[in-house]
Amino acid sequence: MKKIGFLSFGHWSPSPQSGTRSAADALLQSIELAQAAEQLGADGAYVRVHHFARQLASPFPLLAAIGAKTSRIEIGTAVIDMRYENPLYMAEDAGAADLIAGGRLQLGISRGSPEQVIDGWRYFGYQPAEGQSDADMGRRHTEVLLDVLRGEGFAKPNPRPMFPNPPGLLRLEPHSEGLRDRIWWGAGSNATAVWAAKLGMNLQSSTLKNDETGEPFHVQQAAQIRAYRAAWQEAGHPRTPRVSVSRSIFALVDDRDRAYFGRDDGQQDQVGYLDAQTRAIFGRSYAAEPDKLIEQLKQDEAIAEADTLLLTVPNQLGVDYNAHVIEAILTHVAPALGWR
Repeated sequence: MKKIGFLSFGHWSPSPQSGTRSAADALLQSIELAQAAEQLGADGAYVRVHHFARQLASPFPLLAAIGAKTSRIEIGTAVIDMRYENPLYMAEDAGAADLIAGGRLQLGISRGSPEQVIDGWRYFGYQPAEGQSDADMGRRHTEVLLDVLRGEGFAKPNPRPMFPNPPGLLRLEPHSEGLRDRIWWGAGSNATAVWAAKLGMNLQSSTLKNDETGEPFHVQQAAQIRAYRAAWQEAGHPRTPRVSVSRSIFALVDDRDRAYFGRDDGQQDQVGYLDAQTRAIFGRSYAAEPDKLIEQLKQDEAIAEADTLLLTVPNQLGVDYNAHVIEAILTHVAPALGWR
């Protein structure tokens, strides 16, 4: 069995060809798609966070709304860029969203990736400490978040408070028990996957990673997952970690599918540079008739290693079509691969 969810980047465009023409459309349609996915039997509704872009950017109001409108499906992010975040305020927002959802929040975070503007986190009031990089800053914000999510008191109470305090140091409220175990790290390299394991975070591995060996993407990603699990075991954490991978997968079952994706040119891995120093490999997409698609997916080593698969969806094609994309995988592909 494998958990299967969707991942939306929440793009919107005023173009007449877009089914998602405004920020309001992107937000409301995300809620509607999560409801539809839950009804179809999917396991997760995840959103990506990008700043300074016509995409989803403020996850917690959206996650809280999805949590209020659904009852079973996991809700989460993949990922939030921690360079932009105040970890204490984030802990309060995350705790509130998780309580509204009844403990279904799966919060994916990361040090971030190249953004729409230069050093966008500076506009949010953050800058690395002397001698540190922006990546170091993102990881430091993460460590603070993980610490306060434990729910232990750390703040000295006012001796003359407005309202009575419980005894001892105060913690952030609202606190959601168990959320600390549902934090995921989006790792772009083997080293950061190992770092995440040591800190007791679950692992999210996306459709790109640092090209560290020159091997096919899914082979490198599978090796990353194995390195993560070995580090987790060495760290001695008591629980079993979770691992997700993201993929663009389309089962061609009707004329719409064939028109949109029947000539997909993403059938091979691509190599590029995230910056001047970082060579990255981008995983292929999958688009084929169900029987052929099943055989292709059997060869993907990273999907086999993961317990959770996130299907990246073309959200600007509308809620109905994206629900169809999810249903096609759940119905025509997942059972044959033992995912259902």
